[in-house]
Amino acid sequence: MSLLPPPKTPLDIDGPAGILEALLEDPGGSGARFAVICHPHPLHGGTMHNKVVFMLARALQEQGIPTLRFNYRGVGRSAGNYDDGRGETDDAMSVIDWGRRRWPGARLVLAGFSFGALVSLRAALAAGAEHLISIAPPVTRLPGPVPRPDCHWLLVQGDADELVDCRDVLAWAERFEPPPTVRLFAGGDHFFHGRLQELKAAVEEHLRAAG
Repeated sequence: MSLLPPPKTPLDIDGPAGILEALLEDPGGSGARFAVICHPHPLHGGTMHNKVVFMLARALQEQGIPTLRFNYRGVGRSAGNYDDGRGETDDAMSVIDWGRRRWPGARLVLAGFSFGALVSLRAALAAGAEHLISIAPPVTRLPGPVPRPDCHWLLVQGDADELVDCRDVLAWAERFEPPPTVRLFAGGDHFFHGRLQELKAAVEEHLRAAG
């Protein structure tokens, strides 16, 4: 399999608030799995082109997994307006449904960064997933306790994150049984400046180890 970036195919996916702008990148693997990746907060500049989201996509593609990135409602060409995570989770579910029609029987990988980590967590609980990859989840934004998703789960957090308190994330993760696999980046900030290749390697290692 080539490590060159796969071709980008722009998509318009029907969502609950109208068209969702999306991007399919298929490395031509076995088709046994596909991934949906959720971007950071739309009111703070988050889009599917965020560099952490892009690096998550590359990590997955290099494992032979086609990826679907998308813009939530009200971002880019996507119709609708911000909905405090509820509508954005519905948007993710629409993208998952599209992927399941495109790759019948394929197993789902969900990933998200920051606000997108919460969206993908909710989607994993609603849709089921084989893997969940949570990058710097702002756990204090959750309205209450959530059950553990029944899947392989990787959580990556920087201990110098200026937006999400590392202590809150670690305490939250420890409440689950079993807890997610946690990769703590010493000195890592929220956007993983200078650490994106390490982040990519951590995701690839998790996928290989979990199978």
